[in-house]
Amino acid sequence: MPVADQEYRSTSGSSPAGGGRNLYSLYDWRRPEPKPDEEEYPTHLNTTTCGHFLVISTDKLSARYAGEGRHGHDVGAIQANRPAPQQRLLYYFEIYLKDQGQRGTISIGFTDENFKMSRQPGWEPNSFGYHGDDGKLYHGQGKGYNFGPTFTTGDHVGAGINYASQELFFTKNGKLVGTVLKEGKGPLYPTIGLHSPSERVEVNFGQKPFVFDIEALVQEERERRQRSVESVSLPLSVSHSVVRTYLLHYGYQDTLAAFDVACGGTFPPVVVTSSESSTASDGESYALEQRKILRKLTREGDIDGVFTKLREWYPELLQSGVSLISFLLHCQKYIELVKAGSLEAAVNYARVELASFFGVSSFEDTHLHLQDCLALLAYEHPEKSMVSYLLHVAQREAVADAVNAVILATNPANLGKPTQSALEMLLRQLTACLMERRFLNGNQGEVFSLQRVLQGGKDGGW
Repeated sequence: MPVADQEYRSTSGSSPAGGGRNLYSLYDWRRPEPKPDEEEYPTHLNTTTCGHFLVISTDKLSARYAGEGRHGHDVGAIQANRPAPQQRLLYYFEIYLKDQGQRGTISIGFTDENFKMSRQPGWEPNSFGYHGDDGKLYHGQGKGYNFGPTFTTGDHVGAGINYASQELFFTKNGKLVGTVLKEGKGPLYPTIGLHSPSERVEVNFGQKPFVFDIEALVQEERERRQRSVESVSLPLSVSHSVVRTYLLHYGYQDTLAAFDVACGGTFPPVVVTSSESSTASDGESYALEQRKILRKLTREGDIDGVFTKLREWYPELLQSGVSLISFLLHCQKYIELVKAGSLEAAVNYARVELASFFGVSSFEDTHLHLQDCLALLAYEHPEKSMVSYLLHVAQREAVADAVNAVILATNPANLGKPTQSALEMLLRQLTACLMERRFLNGNQGEVFSLQRVLQGGKDGGW
């Protein structure tokens, strides 16, 4: 089983300010997730490599067989211009039979890049084809097996790939015909084959609605996976413990008290301690009252108040003047000034406080955040800009988490231990396992996004 990297650790042997990549990683993973590059998908038929017996329409979405179709090597096959996209749960395309021609030897399926365009899909290795004249499915050889009904003029026939189950599926007139195991991990091209005079088909790569309800199949697959997850029995004591340690870890003292009451008081009372009176056995309850106050101040945007309390309680965290937590707090103070419309004050603050962080080698990983902060002044309406995330409540929350982390790092009991809560470690382990599963699946299927899950994405992050 893959194990998530324990990269967010307190820096043993260094200042508890966590001055290095570790603390910034704790903060940085909460930043808006960049959108993945848009994956290209098939849009039309590829006329540069198609069989010799086809006439393709000018829009490259219709094909007609113009040969005599007397031999096994005079098939007119044609692929899509691109392989089926692989970063999704399902892929699907359809054909409409405008004319079955003399014998109705029309096929639909998937083939690899080495497929011979003079052969039917399914006759060659690494190819699959559902054939209309006999209703058989062919896979890698000239002999097929009984699969579904035949199809003729006026029928809508579809072919798709389910990357989650590693299966191909075929449809006819909006109904699922059957599935077949998808062998191999390489890219596959949507392909059609024609082999008797006057056969004509029209291809739909999604430029118009499909006859088959592909969205319903996607939803059915998601619900199946969700049922599988929910079927795992988990004792309430385990989930309660995970939630409770999360609230303790992040200093949500009032919520923690309410949670304990809601759980029926099955947990021992929390001992609230200060940094001076705590011991190594205090664990997550270390400096809980102080962490609660600092979180409240940060969430309210009172960064001056945060600095005041840190200088009073943890002066060593700000001693160097260029610690990472100082950087994040100064950036947040600047952001608060921009939010308040105090632009001149923001400019002056940046010149005095943020300028000291330029050129510091230990802050090379933070330059993107600093650039985003300074870019706020470049927009007349920063709340509508690409860096608007800095103005959201989630930004204050992220800085509050960073402050909480450096305080926990001052506890001798935390030296050498992860600076995440048990819940976060579980989420990282989940992400690592799903990434590994996708890797073993040939990097096919949806890319898991933890942020989409936490933001309530309808696709569950898949």
